[in-house]
Amino acid sequence: MERSAAPVALITGASSGIGRAAARVFADKGYRLVLASRNVAAAEAALAEAGGGGLAVRADVTDEDQVAGAVRAAVDAYGRLDAAFNNAGIEGAFRPAAELSRAEFAEVVDVNLTGVWLCMKHELVQMLAQGGRGAIVNMASVNALKGVPDSAAYCASKAGVLGLTRAAAVDYGATEIRINALVAGAFRTPMLERVGEHVAPGKGAEMAESFAARIPAGRLGDPAEAARAAAWLCSEEASYVHGSCFAVDGGLSAI
Repeated sequence: MERSAAPVALITGASSGIGRAAARVFADKGYRLVLASRNVAAAEAALAEAGGGGLAVRADVTDEDQVAGAVRAAVDAYGRLDAAFNNAGIEGAFRPAAELSRAEFAEVVDVNLTGVWLCMKHELVQMLAQGGRGAIVNMASVNALKGVPDSAAYCASKAGVLGLTRAAAVDYGATEIRINALVAGAFRTPMLERVGEHVAPGKGAEMAESFAARIPAGRLGDPAEAARAAAWLCSEEASYVHGSCFAVDGGLSAI
């Protein structure tokens, strides 16, 4: 077991997009990283890109044994867990609500909501075993706050993350474990390109860029901007921020 004063952070969905950017940001802030992804090779690449110490682990957030294993890997390697960014998520099938199959709806909820709960459950168990203290950030979305065409399962799952985060914050406030949700807007990520591809087949990247016209800030977000917000929520600078739904969306939720 490695012992050091440097804090330890677990990041799920770390192989691309905001999760991959978070690896770089958290490493720059001195964290030792545990990067979890279904694609462990991509997580290893993200770890190398971040240039910080750490390890990559294979973890499907819908599998409780794998989630517990990711937390255990952090503790086995570094002796503790100080911060977690539960970022893994999928967009799911694009269809109106009544056209979704039960399996399609369940898949999105399993990853985006149940997966966040499973991660938070095992992170909390470890942080409590350490005597409390720590920070957890759950990935939500501006789509939790409004209706979006062909995205019923996604909207429902992300709205659930907000409720889950608030309830857990009330449960564990006295333990000095802070739990917050990051309400992300439109960021330049592979997921947004897939959304664009749904809107205009064959023109996913172009359509993704066009979404900027709907954003008060007039541009898409850079994944690092979301990652820096997550890192701030995990820092002592946010020591009195608890149970919040913290929007990083260029003003999208204001309209």
